[in-house]
Amino acid sequence: MPGVREARPYDGLTPDVVLDALDSAGLRGDGRLLALNSFENRVYQVSLEDGGSVVAKFYRPQRWSDAQILEEHAFALELAAREIPVVAPLALAARTLHTHAGFRFAAYPRCGGRPPELEDESVLEWIGRFLARIHGVGAAAPFHQRPALDIDSFGVEPRDWLLAHDCLPPDLRQAWESVADQAIDGVRDAWQRAGTVQPIRLHGDCHAGNILWTEADARRDDRGGPHFVDLDDARSGPAVQDLWMLLPGDRATAEKCLRALLRGYEQLHAFDRRELLLLEALRTLRLLHYAYWIARRWDDPAFPAAFPWFGTQRYWQDRILELREQVPAMQEPPLAC
Repeated sequence: MPGVREARPYDGLTPDVVLDALDSAGLRGDGRLLALNSFENRVYQVSLEDGGSVVAKFYRPQRWSDAQILEEHAFALELAAREIPVVAPLALAARTLHTHAGFRFAAYPRCGGRPPELEDESVLEWIGRFLARIHGVGAAAPFHQRPALDIDSFGVEPRDWLLAHDCLPPDLRQAWESVADQAIDGVRDAWQRAGTVQPIRLHGDCHAGNILWTEADARRDDRGGPHFVDLDDARSGPAVQDLWMLLPGDRATAEKCLRALLRGYEQLHAFDRRELLLLEALRTLRLLHYAYWIARRWDDPAFPAAFPWFGTQRYWQDRILELREQVPAMQEPPLAC
């Protein structure tokens, strides 16, 4: 991609390095590795000699500081200590963050499960109750190291970087820049209409792919239900950020699903209905940030393989259309619930 040149961060992460890293933390693998779906980090299911298995996450270099990773770990451990079903890192030799061969990594218990059935209102209520518990803990204290989800980092910076690095076809650059400016103005207007919104510690990337659903198992004293994984994008922000990605696209169904989520949520934690004014604004910020994220990672071989259409004429035409649709969507009344 023109103008985008970043190091290939995982060239040295061979299977031997993965196994040696875990061995250095006291986990001896039996040689079997299964790469799991992850683009930002490298994640493996590792079978151990004792018959068990763990999930090892190798963090993308230079994305987070050690302090930011440890704050994410502390949040996950705080939630787990309250018996909230979040998969938290293992403390090995009294540490959750380890380093080997220049890579930082953490190990997690393996947690199976299937995607939640989000069309089932009882499932949404159940998820809503646990999100309320997560947010109750998240509201009790702030992050000090993790960044906030804000307009500058998710809107202005992506726009400016994509333009500065000539990521768009020349004939579409002006159209995209114009609609991106309109979209960012619309996001600012939505925040003003919502008024003062209290930021809390969030999961940050709460979509169906980061929720594993398990069935009850009396033999393991497991009541089943949702298990939240991957707090890698944990940030401070409005509570609605952890709700909107669970909603479908069409308005009528989204309102029905939102009502179910909030029925569960508001049993345990108050929800500020003004935050619903931010729902489409948050979607807009995610659209802007997503293109920026792919472009920033383009020299990682996993990205061209996964997104072969990125950067094409058709790709940017579709992004322009998306943002054009978001501009009036941010002016519509909030979802009724």
